[in-house]
Amino acid sequence: MSRLGNIGGRLHRGEISLDFVGRQKSWYALSGLILVVSIVSLLTLGLNFGVEFKGGTVFQFPAKAHSTTTDVRGAVKDSGVVKEDPIVQKTGTGWRVQTESLSSTDVTAVQKSVQKKFGLAKPDDVSPQTVGASWGKDISKKALEGLIVFLVAIVIYLSIAFEWRMAVAALIALAHDILITIGVYSLVQFEVTPSSVVGLLTILGYSLYDTVVVFDKVRENTRSLTTMNTMTYSQAANLAVNQTLVRSINTSIIALLPVAGLLFIGAGVLGAGTLKDLALVLFVGMLAGAYSSICIATPILADLQERQDKYKALAKRVTAKASSVKRRSKTKVAAAGDDVEDTIPADVEDEEAASSVGAGVRLVQQGPRQQPRRAGSKGRPSGKKKR
Repeated sequence: MSRLGNIGGRLHRGEISLDFVGRQKSWYALSGLILVVSIVSLLTLGLNFGVEFKGGTVFQFPAKAHSTTTDVRGAVKDSGVVKEDPIVQKTGTGWRVQTESLSSTDVTAVQKSVQKKFGLAKPDDVSPQTVGASWGKDISKKALEGLIVFLVAIVIYLSIAFEWRMAVAALIALAHDILITIGVYSLVQFEVTPSSVVGLLTILGYSLYDTVVVFDKVRENTRSLTTMNTMTYSQAANLAVNQTLVRSINTSIIALLPVAGLLFIGAGVLGAGTLKDLALVLFVGMLAGAYSSICIATPILADLQERQDKYKALAKRVTAKASSVKRRSKTKVAAAGDDVEDTIPADVEDEEAASSVGAGVRLVQQGPRQQPRRAGSKGRPSGKKKR
């Protein structure tokens, strides 16, 4: 078995354990800091909505050798009809420029300016497309409706399959993932497109999938918890997290590798700008979802459950039982220590000598026992008995 598999087996059997639930304050503080940064970024920087949401005109044309983003932006501005700074993206072998909504006359002026700057054969080599803001509003409305239906369905399912406290914990984890993903979009100022919305809805299902797997193991570990009195609800939930930890890490890594390829290789190295909107939301969302299912959803569930009277009473019984076992253990150790000290000569003061004598006493005690001689018996010589 591989070393990772061996660790997974020991985690599943409870031989080793990482205290995720016991350190919930640290996870809450870390997530709170990230959420504060995300909210501040949203309030100050806002989101960089694409042309599909706010409307505008998009120009696409082939890229010439040694042309830069500054050159393209300057060529569009030289037309004299574009008031706002255009958004320029490299799309493989061409350029994509987004401006505010322009009239047909202004579009022609931009085409001629770009043709002159880059030496294109004709103005039609610059392909324009005008998008109205109403289409983006309709997309946003449909996405919001889909999100609401999704959340309602999740609450109903989790309440029936598990219980309402698990549904609450899962929803908090989902909100956590959404805010962090949107906050990262605001920080890096990536363009929000319909692909971003599709990716956001996709990561919700992925995040929930990890959470449900952990919750199913929690339910299994806590099924007869109150009758066994061996561990508290938080301890049983932490065991469930450890038992599914390796699986969660493996599935997250496998899912993140192709998405990282799209983001860093496709968009970063190869310059496929149209991929980065989808790749970023998937990468950040999957990473946040894997983290929240382990460090946020399960600790919140344990906090909610520990508020119940039956689990409060269970925690007291478990604590009392552990204290009793500890006291008995100390008593046995103390008694064993007294017996050993009585067999050690008084004149042995050196610590090393005392330890060796104590070891000798233990060895003698572990040897074969002498059978007591019965009273009145006489010693007989070896050999046959006389008649």
